[in-house]
Amino acid sequence: MSLLAFTLRRVAPVASRLSQTRFMSNKSLTVNFITEDDELIAVKAPVGENIMRIAHNNYIDLEGACDCSLACSTCHVILPQKYYDMLEEPSEEENDMLDLAFGLTDTSRLGCQIIMRPELDGIICKIPSATRNIS
Repeated sequence: MSLLAFTLRRVAPVASRLSQTRFMSNKSLTVNFITEDDELIAVKAPVGENIMRIAHNNYIDLEGACDCSLACSTCHVILPQKYYDMLEEPSEEENDMLDLAFGLTDTSRLGCQIIMRPELDGIICKIPSATRNIS
C-alpha cells in the first residue's frame, strides 16, 4: 500500500466526522416568539445564538438595553415550563436582574442568557407587555 493510500484511509473518517460536526453546528432551529399582542412569530435561528440576538436579527421587539452584559432585565421572556426545565439554573447575576423585571413569573428568564441548542428547537418565548429599565 502506498503512503498516499494509507494516509487517505486514515484521514477520510476524521474528515467525515468534521463535516458532520460542521453541519450540526450550522443547523437551523426554530424560535417562536409571542408578542405582547399575542401574535406568534416563528423564526429560524442558529445553534449557539442567544434569544435576545435572535429577536434583534429578526426585527422582533425585544429590548436589550445592556447588550448581554447582565446589567438590565429588558430582554425578559416568559417560557413554558417544558422549556424552562431544559435550561440550567439561572446564575445569581441573572436572578438579581430578573428580580427587577416587569411581570416576573416562575418561568421567567433573560433572553440574553438562553443559548440555542438542538434540544430547544421550537422554544416558545412570550414577550411581556412592558419592560422596566432602571439602568
